[in-house]
Amino acid sequence: MNVLKNLAQYYVDLLVKLGMVKFSMLLALALVCFSVLLQAVVSLVLIGHIENIVIIRSVFFGLLITPWAVYFLTVVVDQLEESRQRLTKMVDKLKDMRQRDQQLNIELQNNIYKLNQEINERKKAEEARLEVMQDLENEVYQRERAQVELAERTALLRSFLDASPDLIYYRNTDGLFSGCNRAFEELVGLTESELVGLSIYDVYKDNSTHQQVEETDKTVFLENRELAYDLWLEYPDGKKAYFAFRKLPFYNKSNQLLGLVGFGRDITDRKAYQDALLKASQDKTKFISTISHELRTPLNGIVGLSRILLDTKLDQEQRQYMQTINISAITLGHIFNDVIDLDKFDRKELELLPTATDFHSFITDIETISCLMAEQKGLTFELDRLTDIPPAIMVDATRLRQVLWNLVNNAMKFTKQGGVTINVSADVDGDVANIEFEIEDTGIGIPEHEIDNIFGMYYQVKSGKDNLHAVGTGIGLAVSQEFAHRMGGEISVSSELGFGSTFVVSICVPITQIEEAIGHVEYQPSLRIFMVEDIELNVTVARSVLENLGHSLEVAMSGEEALRCFNPEDYDLIFLDIQLPDMTGFDIAQQLRRTYSQLPPLVALTANVMKNKQEYLEKGMDDAISKPLSIKDINRVIGNFFGGRVDEDKASGNKSIPKIAVNSPNTEVMSQQEENQLSVIDTEMLISYLDIVGKQPVLDSLLMFEQTIPDYMQQLNQYLKLGDDENLVSEAHKIKGAAGSVGLQRIQQLAQLAQTPDAEEWRKNVAGWVDKMNQYYQQDIHTLKAWIEQYS
Repeated sequence: MNVLKNLAQYYVDLLVKLGMVKFSMLLALALVCFSVLLQAVVSLVLIGHIENIVIIRSVFFGLLITPWAVYFLTVVVDQLEESRQRLTKMVDKLKDMRQRDQQLNIELQNNIYKLNQEINERKKAEEARLEVMQDLENEVYQRERAQVELAERTALLRSFLDASPDLIYYRNTDGLFSGCNRAFEELVGLTESELVGLSIYDVYKDNSTHQQVEETDKTVFLENRELAYDLWLEYPDGKKAYFAFRKLPFYNKSNQLLGLVGFGRDITDRKAYQDALLKASQDKTKFISTISHELRTPLNGIVGLSRILLDTKLDQEQRQYMQTINISAITLGHIFNDVIDLDKFDRKELELLPTATDFHSFITDIETISCLMAEQKGLTFELDRLTDIPPAIMVDATRLRQVLWNLVNNAMKFTKQGGVTINVSADVDGDVANIEFEIEDTGIGIPEHEIDNIFGMYYQVKSGKDNLHAVGTGIGLAVSQEFAHRMGGEISVSSELGFGSTFVVSICVPITQIEEAIGHVEYQPSLRIFMVEDIELNVTVARSVLENLGHSLEVAMSGEEALRCFNPEDYDLIFLDIQLPDMTGFDIAQQLRRTYSQLPPLVALTANVMKNKQEYLEKGMDDAISKPLSIKDINRVIGNFFGGRVDEDKASGNKSIPKIAVNSPNTEVMSQQEENQLSVIDTEMLISYLDIVGKQPVLDSLLMFEQTIPDYMQQLNQYLKLGDDENLVSEAHKIKGAAGSVGLQRIQQLAQLAQTPDAEEWRKNVAGWVDKMNQYYQQDIHTLKAWIEQYS
């Protein structure tokens, strides 16, 4: 079947390929040949040979049948071709359909895959949605639960905050309030909802409060730290309270600054208590100052008069009584010094003032008074210098003397028989000396178990045998140990009960020298001098000095008088006090320069510390010098303007310059005071003053000061008590000028401190400075008198 099919296909393909004509000719030829061949075969088979007629008949038959065969075949072929073509088209369509079917199948498969995938995804999405919904439900539940817990915590925290008596608030970085507690609501008179969004200017009424809050806010934000401060605030009902505030910045989880939170605690009661303590301390200071002022005058009188009487003719019994009075007064003075020092320890105001001290004279003074005490009690006394000692050291001689006095006084007091020995030694190492004082007695001694306690404040050791206090008042040793520590030293003790005690004072001090030479005037021109000065004592001193230098002096006591009386043709030099009752020296200088075209040199006199002379020159002065008038400064001014010559190298080698001895008349109590002796008087100024005017004018000036200073001090104490700072400063200025004019350097320096209200902690310390002036001025006057009498 396949062969026929193939042959038919071959026939058709050949017909199509050769065309109808060629195919017909070829078919005719094939049929003729087939017929001839068939006739030949048949003839051969039947007759055994081939006849020509057979061949002709075969050709003719072939030619006759060929058209019909060709037509038939052609029709068949055409039909077959059409069928084939239709079949081919159908096949092609079937192929196309198959391809489309395959493609559709593929697309269907893809769609099915995608559908399945989408179904899976939808299932997963649905599962995820269900999970998300479950999670959302859980989250909502958790949030609701958290909100409930947060609300509970917030309510609890709010209840805590509202229950707190302290103020609590918080503000954002723009300074607007974000919340507060009930205590703060009560303070500002606003609810939290009303407060939120307001600034400090909307909440606080006082401008000073605005300024303080702003400054502290800036500090907290700029320095990123906690800050504490105190502030007065007012409640809506007008009640004021004092709060201790604490501010600190706060941040979110991203460490972003959100604002600050503040806490305020009402410390009004504490403030009142502190103020009461401060007032009590001030009252105590004033009380001690008053006691100092009231007791030291009669005490100085007792000491001075007893010393004078001891220099007269007395019998043995009278001398013994008088020595007892003298030593008792001195002892009382030292005990009182300990009380004053104790008060200064409490106020943390006690300072050491080391100055150059003649150490040999210091030891001699200790020896002198100790011998007098021992003689009174019938004891022996020895002072041994175990090594060479430096001639001069830098030390607060008054405090060191007070330490030694306490130890010697205790040793004398509790030694019934035998004596007291002081051994002094010094180990010099370069410019530093390690000095030891060993005070040894043969007294009752101290029990071993009490030795560690004897330096405690108010601690007293008692002897069971005779009930004696082995350490006196219980103050002296504590104060002495404190002084020793501040001098970089220590007090140690060893004792055997019934056989005496040994106290060792060790200090480390610099070695120094004491200069005693000053310059002298060779020549000066005689000048007509006009001075404006409102303090009579200063005028007296200046007149004595200037007239003895060969100058004439005219004085105006006020600015108005100066402007009225001054004539520039009558004077060669003008001294102008800066601080006057009605105007300043600068005002006078400016008025004079506006009035006159030519003026003598204008020299400012100032009792203040002169730090920059250029300031005086810029305000109309030609020069400036400090008060009290220094001979050296006067010579310099005259030399600058008038060509005077000064020989600075000529020394006062022929002058006997006295030292301030502890056993000088009327100086026993003074010797134990806070300021050391070399700072009590201005020796350089006094020597120049004495060289110019002699003793009597200096003593007259001192007498005038002695007569006027009680009124000055009474006014000063009154202004201090009233809190009148302006008049207090003015009165201190007068005292400073007057004290400087007579050479009382310590009083001048204390008054300088008291008249400087701009200094740091002036308000805290001014009462102490006034107290010192009350305490020292009479003693310093006696000291100066004794010094002048010894000067030759």
